[in-house]
Amino acid sequence: MRSGERGFVLVALLFLVVGLGVAMSALGTVWHTAAQREKEKDLLFAGEEYRRAIAGFWRASPAGQERLPKEIGELLLDPRFPYKIRHLRKAYRDPMTGSEEWGLVRDEAGGIAGVYSLSESKPFRQAGFAKDQADFEKAANYRDWVFLFKPEPAAGKPAQAVVPKTP
Repeated sequence: MRSGERGFVLVALLFLVVGLGVAMSALGTVWHTAAQREKEKDLLFAGEEYRRAIAGFWRASPAGQERLPKEIGELLLDPRFPYKIRHLRKAYRDPMTGSEEWGLVRDEAGGIAGVYSLSESKPFRQAGFAKDQADFEKAANYRDWVFLFKPEPAAGKPAQAVVPKTP
């Protein structure tokens, strides 16, 4: 092989390595984006499960004694009844942080009115939410996605005020 040919092969090999590096970088970015979008779906599911469970806890309360759960464990096994009542099948992890810890929104009596992720990351999804998630549009981070239960007023009496503490 002539020295000119060896130089051409070396340059071609160098371009091939650079091209593979750029392709792998792009693939990593696509994979990361897909993984975060999947975590967003999981966050929406888990958050809605908590909101639904808090609503179920409220509705299962005896008339005139409505209250919100004091801790997540009360959603897993309601202590107010002598038999098993589960408003939530399992405690979900926060998909964005991987932690079992959630941010909790409490009412004035200390009951849990809602949950939110503790992640400071910026969401990809900015629109197209369900009606009760309309506040999630244009959120600065996942902490702003608050899954809050708002009690309906009972016939003839005003609704219990749920005052969320700022996350």
